[in-house]
Amino acid sequence: MMHLNGGRLVAIARKEVREYRRSRFIIGTMVVLPLIFMLDPMITIFAVGPTARAALVARAVGSTFLLLLVVPAVVPATIAAYSVVGEREQGTLEPLLTTPVRREEILLGKALASIVPSVGIAYALFAVVVVCAHLFASNPTVASTLTEGPHILAEALFAPLLAAWSIWVGTAISARSSDVRVAQQLGSLASLPPLGVTALVSFQILAPSVALAVEFGLGLLALDVALWLVVSAMFDRERLITGARAQRADGTGGGPHGEVRRIRRTGGDDGGRSDT
Repeated sequence: MMHLNGGRLVAIARKEVREYRRSRFIIGTMVVLPLIFMLDPMITIFAVGPTARAALVARAVGSTFLLLLVVPAVVPATIAAYSVVGEREQGTLEPLLTTPVRREEILLGKALASIVPSVGIAYALFAVVVVCAHLFASNPTVASTLTEGPHILAEALFAPLLAAWSIWVGTAISARSSDVRVAQQLGSLASLPPLGVTALVSFQILAPSVALAVEFGLGLLALDVALWLVVSAMFDRERLITGARAQRADGTGGGPHGEVRRIRRTGGDDGGRSDT
């Protein structure tokens, strides 16, 4: 059974947060994107008149809910897309990969540094929208509809699960890319498919219910676990360091699972000494 060291996970997560703080693009993304996605929900709920029918209120709340869930889908994808190729460009990836930390611990530590702020921002935006609906919406049913059980449960479940999906997809793309901007663009696009089911619920095509939220949440959880296993399997440390998959003496690729192998020194004989 795989054994993960909690101390190493936290240490990697802290290192990632320090790296993110040095990137103006990531800080800007985490500040600007949530504000952009909050503007439309605010306009929508304030535009609902005091005599609007229940169906109109439900559609307005549905579109608001969908836009709020875009935040935990898109923001962590942008961060995760930077996590490998960005560090490789900055020259901070190789020292990490040559440590005896397991690759699963590296990936989970990086994911932890992305998911915590992303989900925190998503929950904070939802709380702000609910409070504003209670205080300023002209139709009192908007606030009560926003805080119905299925919506609260869906927000609580879907935000971290959508963020995890985006992180694993973004990390996989980042590990295979050579340009940060390309990785971030592809990661943002690949993070959107799970929102399809959320859109069906938001626009009343599928009736929102606690059972549906739990079923969709379990499906997302299974996908997230499967993605983590796939990304862990394709995270080849030697390829990331040397730029090509290392070969064993018998011609097969890679070392044992999670093992850090020594990279042979070139350019000299007898342990690196050269004759003059």
